[in-house]
Amino acid sequence: VAVALADKIDTLTGFWAIDEKPTGSKDPFALRRAALGLIRIILENSARIGLRTLASDDLLAFFADRLKVALKDQGKRGDLVDAVFALGDDDLVRIVARVDALSGFLATEDGTNLLQGYKRAVNILRAEEKKGELPTGAPSRAAAPAEEGALFDALTAAEPKLDAALAAEDFTGAMTALAALRGPVDAFFDKVLVNSDVAAERDNRLRLLQQVRDAMGRVADFSLVTG
Repeated sequence: VAVALADKIDTLTGFWAIDEKPTGSKDPFALRRAALGLIRIILENSARIGLRTLASDDLLAFFADRLKVALKDQGKRGDLVDAVFALGDDDLVRIVARVDALSGFLATEDGTNLLQGYKRAVNILRAEEKKGELPTGAPSRAAAPAEEGALFDALTAAEPKLDAALAAEDFTGAMTALAALRGPVDAFFDKVLVNSDVAAERDNRLRLLQQVRDAMGRVADFSLVTG
C-alpha cells in the first residue's frame, strides 16, 4: 500500500511540477486514472493522509474533482463533496465520512427544512451586510418573543454536542446536534421579525442568525448545497 501510494503521488506531483496536466479530454499520461487509484487506495485502507502536505492547491483541486467522480459512481452528490471540501480539510477518509453523514442528514425532513432555514438566514445576513457591518459579539437571551429565546436555548444546548461530535469525528452525531435546531429555527422565522424597528432587537436577532450560520458552517458549507 505504501509503495503504491508513493508511486502515484510521485507521478502526479512530478507531472504537475512540469506543468503537464490533463486538459479537456486529453490525458496522455493517465493522470486522472492515477488520481482515482490514489483515492481508492486511501479510502480502502482508511489511510489518514493530509494531501495538502503532498500537493499544491491546484493538484488538491484536481483530487477534489476526481473524488467527486469516484463518489458520483457510488451515487453520492457532487455538491455535497464541494460543501465539505470548502472547509479546507484534506483528509479523504474524514471528507468521505462527512459527505456520508451530510447525505443522510439531508435525506431527512429535519435536514431538508434546516437547509432552507440556513439559506433564509444567510440571505437576510447578506442583505443586511450590504447596508452596513453586521453586529458583532454573542447574542443574549430575549425574554420575548418566546421563539427568540427558544432559538438561543437551542443553540446553547447544541453547540457543546456539536463540539464533542466533531472532536470525535462523529459526523452523524454532529448532524444530530444540528437537527435539534430545525424546530427552533422554523419557529423563529415564523414568529419573529428580524428587521425590527428597535435597533437592539434587530442586532440581537442578527447575532442569532450569525450563530446559526456559523454552527452549521462547522459541518459543511451549506451555501454550496443545492436544493
